[in-house]
Amino acid sequence: MAAALAIAAAAPVCAQDKAAGKQVNQQEGASPEARATAIVDAMTLEQQIGLLRSKSGASLLDLGVPLPSFIPEPMRAPKPKGAIGTAGFVPAIPEAGLPALHLADASLGVADIGYLRPGDQATALPSSLSLASTFDPGMAREAGRLVGAEAFAKGINVQLAGGVNLAREPRNGRNFEYFGEDPLLAGRLVGEQIAGIQDRHVASTIKHFALNAQESGRFVHDARIGEAGLRESDLLAFEIGIKRGKPASVMCAYNKVNGAYACESPYLIAQVLKGDWRFPGWVMSDWGAVHSLEGSIAAGLDQQSPQDKDYFADLAAAVERGAIPRERVRDAALRIVRGMAAVGALDHVARPGGAIDREAHAARAQTMAEAGMVLLKNDGLLPLAATAKRIAVIGRHADKGVLAGGGSSQVIPYGGVYRDAPGANPLSALLAPSYGLSSPLAALQAALPGTEFLFDDGSDAARAAQVAKSADLALVFAVKPEVEGVDHADLSLPYGQDAMIAAVAAANPRTGVVLETGNPIAMPWLDRVGAVLEAWFPGQRGGEAIAAILTGKSAPQGRLPISFPAAVAQLPRPVLTGFDPAKQRPLGIGVTYAPFAIDYGEGSDIGYRWLDRNGATPLFAFGHGLTYTSFDYSRLKPRGGADLTVRLRITNTGKRRGTEVAQLYVAPPGRTHRLAGWARVELAPGESREVAISADPWLLLSWDDTARRWARPAGDYRFFVGKSAGDPVLKGVTRLSAASQSKER
Repeated sequence: MAAALAIAAAAPVCAQDKAAGKQVNQQEGASPEARATAIVDAMTLEQQIGLLRSKSGASLLDLGVPLPSFIPEPMRAPKPKGAIGTAGFVPAIPEAGLPALHLADASLGVADIGYLRPGDQATALPSSLSLASTFDPGMAREAGRLVGAEAFAKGINVQLAGGVNLAREPRNGRNFEYFGEDPLLAGRLVGEQIAGIQDRHVASTIKHFALNAQESGRFVHDARIGEAGLRESDLLAFEIGIKRGKPASVMCAYNKVNGAYACESPYLIAQVLKGDWRFPGWVMSDWGAVHSLEGSIAAGLDQQSPQDKDYFADLAAAVERGAIPRERVRDAALRIVRGMAAVGALDHVARPGGAIDREAHAARAQTMAEAGMVLLKNDGLLPLAATAKRIAVIGRHADKGVLAGGGSSQVIPYGGVYRDAPGANPLSALLAPSYGLSSPLAALQAALPGTEFLFDDGSDAARAAQVAKSADLALVFAVKPEVEGVDHADLSLPYGQDAMIAAVAAANPRTGVVLETGNPIAMPWLDRVGAVLEAWFPGQRGGEAIAAILTGKSAPQGRLPISFPAAVAQLPRPVLTGFDPAKQRPLGIGVTYAPFAIDYGEGSDIGYRWLDRNGATPLFAFGHGLTYTSFDYSRLKPRGGADLTVRLRITNTGKRRGTEVAQLYVAPPGRTHRLAGWARVELAPGESREVAISADPWLLLSWDDTARRWARPAGDYRFFVGKSAGDPVLKGVTRLSAASQSKER
């Protein structure tokens, strides 16, 4: 513990006037390091400790309804003076020229379940799975900039964004917040999203560090995995995201990892994050993830987020008695101020009331939604033919809006939401499934004014089938709500929708299905429908985006960032470890689990790599996605040796412009294939283009447990370029020389 407490040892506190910190803070041209040092060294111990103790910046008391006993204490306390209604709040220190920290969720926009800032709304972006489906780092950067701009305009200077937990478990209720199952794709895109947020002088986190792969028992479960498996998967996604995005903060997770709580893990925080990766920012806990003072401080935790038991309340006394070095407190405060200075948050102070171009942001959100939608199947049904005079639109709330993910990341979109909670009190309504008021039915009616539309909510399969039978074609909108704190036992659709889709398809052979889900689902009716479009949770103008794809105004571009298993039997754990249907509660609050372990024996072979390892064929493979044209690959030219690059020609062989995502998968000797790079190209009909795809050097390495370093053995590396992990088009083998890479890579 003594060694761990010496992390990033700092100089003794200078006995200087407090005004020195404010003076240097206002000094133009000073480096973030110099400014942070002057500011922190001008603080008293009490002020430094104040930075390390975040409070809740909002209160459920504002709802004016009785609060159940299971509601956490920080959510029932009065809102602190100076807080503007956010998940976390650290008061300003005027003597040092340091503004207050207003910490807000999350990745999909400036979030508010509905009680943080009553009446406040923001642009709701599509889910992170949708953003990952674009395979477009530039779009991820743009999404971050949009979120950062709106946060800044609302007076928020820390976004709790950057969710990059890999989708080891496709029944996890928070997968919609994350970037899928592949570390390279997830790491690259989350890094760009973080960088975009920070471009607007708003600090961002990356979270939840690490291995927070399911919601069931998230407060107590122990994720067990070998070091090589962890380094090559979940930690790799974080490492790539941190190196590319340079987040100001890392948020540690609730769960344990190999026996230690993530926020008290010397291995995760002291050794890997602050040691191997030399992360200069601060580590904050998730809300309620701290279990001791000395253990968390020793491991490297810098800031305790709001929770029932305030362990950091004893920090001053612990310093006084010598249990925690004074220098460790200074280091934690320095990391916080340095992180804020590095993103420009000290020069550009966020204040409520800034201007937001709602129309422009809504248009960008729609473009992102269109780019992320994945056409899974199409037998010629799409785009909708102009000859269809009567179209049946069937599905739960397709007349009202599009589904959104629930929990701390939920954004109240401009225009408001419809909550699927008739008769509920205000508190339970906050946790009910919500639909942004962008109706697919209304959007289709606007796009096809000469077409008659018949609507049925799909609650009665026989009635829905009758409506479908009387139409030229049927469009079924299927939904599966996802919310933080709640997992699923299987991959089926709720509300009897599987049976309803089968009945509609039997009544009308020209049936298409639009999915609004935050996870893969099973499709027992797949062979009976003509088209399936995965729209995910499509955000602010999701209805308009869906209509644009269905009518052909926009062509599908998305590719799956997560495998769709054929059945749960294909998963490493067919039964979700620790799942208890009686304990699935939004946000996971008020639920008690006995501690249990999850053995991640698959190591780094997540998703498509697990399927590859076991020779299993999924329902839809990672990387899969159709469009309204076709592409041919030819003239493969690999180059090996010190690195791996492949060149090929891509030709649009169809009749309309489209986007192709050519994917390079590489298998080191004795290992499964892994995504190592991709090329995203847009081509006109008949157009060809030569593209080069270089394998990311990180993905050619493997972790050597014996030497405890990254290494690339010499040998033959199998590779293929394909349209998905399950569709190799051009194959090859090339020889690479041996290489190793230091922890500073």
